[in-house]
Amino acid sequence: MINVYIIIVTYNGMQWLSKCLSSCVGNHIIVVDNNSSDETVRYLRSNHPDIILLEQSQNLGFVAANNIGMSYALKNKADYVFLLNQDAYLQVDTISKLIDVYKENTEFGILSPIHLNGNGSKLDRNFSNYIKINNTLFYDALIHNFISSVYEVPFVNAAAWLIPRKTLEIMGGFDPIFYHYAEDDNYCQRLLFHGFKIGVVPKCYIYHDRESRLINSKPSNPYDLILKERQLKHRWANINIDINDEVEERKRYLSKLITKLFIKLKFKKANYY
Repeated sequence: MINVYIIIVTYNGMQWLSKCLSSCVGNHIIVVDNNSSDETVRYLRSNHPDIILLEQSQNLGFVAANNIGMSYALKNKADYVFLLNQDAYLQVDTISKLIDVYKENTEFGILSPIHLNGNGSKLDRNFSNYIKINNTLFYDALIHNFISSVYEVPFVNAAAWLIPRKTLEIMGGFDPIFYHYAEDDNYCQRLLFHGFKIGVVPKCYIYHDRESRLINSKPSNPYDLILKERQLKHRWANINIDINDEVEERKRYLSKLITKLFIKLKFKKANYY
C-alpha cells in the first residue's frame, strides 16, 4: 500500500481549515501549527483527533514548519509527501492521479496539479503567470484541452507539491535561511541543478482560495524590506542562470514600472521601488 502524508502548515487559518481538511480525507494528514492565536488548535483537537498535530511554540514560518512535517513523514516511512497550503482544497483523486503519472515519469522531482482559483472558475492568477513559460501548457489550460499527461516547467509554486521520497532523500527539505516566500524558487533551482524535472499534471486540480486572504501590499516595517532584499539576492543566486542577464531584466522591469507610476502620479509608490 502506498504511504502518502499530506502536510499542511497552519497559522490562523480557521476560515479555510474545515474545507481544506475535508478535501484530504483518506490520507495521513500532518498539520504543523505555527502558534496560531485563533481557534485552529482547539478546532483540530476537537474535530480531527485522527490528524497528526505538531504544535509549535512560535511562528517558525512556512519553511521550517514544512521541514518538520516532511521529517516526520520520512521517519514514518512515507513514499510521498504532499505539501498543501491551508487556503487550498483538493479535488477528488488529485493525489492518486499525480502518483500514477509519477510512476511512469520518475525523472520528475516534483509534480503539481492545475491550480484553480477559490471557486474553480479560472486559473489561479499566480499559477497562470508561472506556467506562461510553457506556452503549450498555458494555452491548453485556458481551453481545457490537454494533449500531454505531464508538462515540464522550470518552476511551480509550493501551494500543492507531490514530492516522492527519492527527491527528499537526495535533496532534503527547504533551505532554512528562508522564512516565507522564495523558498520554492530556491528548491526548484536546486532540483534542476541535480537533474530532476518539475512537472504540472493536467486533469487533476486544487482550488487555491488566495482571494480570501487579508493582504498588506506594502512593507510594514524595515525588517520586511530586509527580507525582500534577501529573497531577491537568493533568486539571483540561481546556479542555473547568468546573474547578469537576470539583473538587467529586473532593472528593465523596475524602470518600466516606475515610469508607469510616475505617469499615474503615484509618486510615493514609485519612490518605494
